[in-house]
Amino acid sequence: MSGALDVILLVAAIGCAVANAVEVVAKAMRAGFVLDNCAQVGLDARWLPYLAVVEGAGVVGLLLGFAGVPLIGTAAAVGLVAFFVIAIAVHVRALVFHNIAFPAAFLLLAVGAVGHFG
Repeated sequence: MSGALDVILLVAAIGCAVANAVEVVAKAMRAGFVLDNCAQVGLDARWLPYLAVVEGAGVVGLLLGFAGVPLIGTAAAVGLVAFFVIAIAVHVRALVFHNIAFPAAFLLLAVGAVGHFG
């Protein structure tokens, strides 16, 4: 059973890195869906570059974890967990529930990455 769990956590960690990398690019490019989401939750779009840097640091940390520095991978995954807990809280505060599944899915991937590296 442990072997199957290890594979699931590895897939989650890889998915976490890929999904967040795509999201960093979307934030950097100020994609329409990102701007729409910011407006809906009441976040000023001027914060996007800073959010992209924080999320990008998480991606780099995960990649370093895959490259043999698991402590950095764990720290990055924990940081991404915190990032998405806050994202969900922002959605709840703004009463925006129609797309809350996206930060929730990213949160689950980040939790899986913590499990993989931790």
